[in-house]
Amino acid sequence: MRRIVTPLSVAPWMAVLACTAVAGAARAQLSPDVAPVEPRKVEVSLTAARSSLALRAGTSTPVFSYNGTVPGPALEFFEGDEVVITFRNDLPVETTVHWHGFHVPFDADGSPFHPVAPGETYEYRFTVPRGTAGTYWYHPHPNHRTGPQVARGLYGAIVVRAADDPLAALPEQVLILSDNRLTEAGEIDLPDPHSMHGRRDRENGREGELLLVNGQVMPTLTIRSGEVQRWRVINASAGRSYRLALAGQTLLHVGSDGGLFERPVEVAELLVSPSERVEFLVRGTGAPGSSTVLQALPYDRYVPQTRPDNWNQTRGLATLTYSADTPMTPPMLPPTLRKVERIDTALATATRVVVLSQGLINGKQMDMSRVDVSSTVGATEIWQVENLVGMDHPFHLHGFRFQVIDRNGVPEPFASWKDAVNVPKHETARFIVTYDDFPGKWMFHCHILDHEDHGMMGILEVRSD
Repeated sequence: MRRIVTPLSVAPWMAVLACTAVAGAARAQLSPDVAPVEPRKVEVSLTAARSSLALRAGTSTPVFSYNGTVPGPALEFFEGDEVVITFRNDLPVETTVHWHGFHVPFDADGSPFHPVAPGETYEYRFTVPRGTAGTYWYHPHPNHRTGPQVARGLYGAIVVRAADDPLAALPEQVLILSDNRLTEAGEIDLPDPHSMHGRRDRENGREGELLLVNGQVMPTLTIRSGEVQRWRVINASAGRSYRLALAGQTLLHVGSDGGLFERPVEVAELLVSPSERVEFLVRGTGAPGSSTVLQALPYDRYVPQTRPDNWNQTRGLATLTYSADTPMTPPMLPPTLRKVERIDTALATATRVVVLSQGLINGKQMDMSRVDVSSTVGATEIWQVENLVGMDHPFHLHGFRFQVIDRNGVPEPFASWKDAVNVPKHETARFIVTYDDFPGKWMFHCHILDHEDHGMMGILEVRSD
């Protein structure tokens, strides 16, 4: 029996977007008894528009939303699906939709190269590649204005499934982590960039005291004693990193940005930097009727001068409550999840050195008319990302997934697929990437959105010749 993702019970607005399957049965959310056999054409309609949301009791907050919900509708595709997304911009400002982590043609990436003006419609077309099952997300990516649009509510989850998923029988939770800040009037707090608060946001990346899971403060999740759940976690925050722990329990880490690992890894906690995703298994080790808390443990990613006063406090994100049902027998978990082949470093024909400083990459601010790195389709390269400053920078590459080779010279213990890597203060990370196909111009940038918006971004051009 195939178990697919369901909207979180505490968040009825997180509905799966209605999709029409052409050359196949219609599906928005597949029946647990339905498994895809042939790739299908999936058509999606997505509209960004102004809306309102009750983020504070008794107050209606003006927001931006996709199809009227915050987060936007959860999308689900299978490997091999041909996807056509018709996007309409009903906002008063220019925007795009970036399919974060997806390997798609240049004109479907939703980067600043393809802005969608107010009132315009844009069609995103791509085929979901084989071998890319995992957890992804979508969000706007207009030049210099990504942070405010995400802060106003434009983000949503994507799950890509494989027909041979070894964990398909497990119940799932998709958790989008975000934070926000409101004014006294209940509006999204986006201060003047020249104010003290605006300057701090530019330095740190915007953070807010309102911690949200699927748009709610401290929601309650349920589990049965003995049950094993698969949690897919997306960090949609502009600057906040989450050091996740489940009080009194360990986690079984099974995947990251690009899907499942080869083997599960037992961990006490997981660090998720902006734009990263993690998959882990939660085992129902508590007694019926008990509860525990999903926590955000302290993590110091800041320069000392602008570090928040409460950075070292543990915060609760959600309550996990055990039902009163009789404990069930835990399911057997596979020792191997899938094969993840390492990219051979001997294949690399170039090494790119990318130096991150405050607001700059290789000493430069973003210029849409400049190409910073040039290569060709089919090339394999090593990128060495060096962080010179005293705060973390999560580094994201558009268009192509990669494998981290080492951090500060220490080899990664196993291969996994990534599209973002956190580079802590004064540290270095190396990754290897192959430009499989899709010529075009691709962004690389710090995914602290204030840093990205102020020019901490560059352009990789992949040529077909």
